[in-house]
Amino acid sequence: MYIVETIVCSGKKGKDARLRRKLQARQEFKRRQDGCIAAWIGTGKQDSRMFLVQSVFTSLNVWKKVSDEISNTLDKQDGGLEGLMIGPPLVGMFEIAPGDLNFMNSQ
Repeated sequence: MYIVETIVCSGKKGKDARLRRKLQARQEFKRRQDGCIAAWIGTGKQDSRMFLVQSVFTSLNVWKKVSDEISNTLDKQDGGLEGLMIGPPLVGMFEIAPGDLNFMNSQ
């Protein structure tokens, strides 16, 4: 089973562009790591300060390793994300079968 990390968060007024750049940097970092299958960001349709951040990993161990690397490198370099968000993010971890991602390859 693959692991899907899903995060929904909102940027503070006037800080949403900076939050978006930091989220994009983290997603790009994830995409370059072995075991990360995909990582992307969506913006709220009616609220551009709201973000959907999703990543797919081959295992929970890979997710943990990548998350730790982000904490130990990017967060230390740029101060992290917490100060740019309205409140705590909504975070969910899900399992999906590898065959359920076939739709992504058809584009």
